[in-house]
Amino acid sequence: MRSEEDELRYIKAQKKVKKIKDFYSHLLVYAVIIPIIIGINLKFTPNYHWFWFSMIGWGVGLALHALQTFEGYKIFLGKDWEEKKIKELMEQDYRNGK
Repeated sequence: MRSEEDELRYIKAQKKVKKIKDFYSHLLVYAVIIPIIIGINLKFTPNYHWFWFSMIGWGVGLALHALQTFEGYKIFLGKDWEEKKIKELMEQDYRNGK
């Protein structure tokens, strides 16, 4: 049975894991959409490469999202990653007394 403090740590860790999952979703959408935009640009207006504006602008937003999400955390996904990450964050909070 978990104490109230452990329950709060678990909820906090879950929120952090959700932020990380949201970032990876954002990255996946970027990786799918940008090539489509490049293809459209090169097919219809090959003499003017306007795709750079989308790619760089969105890339900056993605980089800022990464900085916000991974404030000191290792970027690694593996088997049972979510549960391991939740436990790691809970242990970290426990050591820090939060």
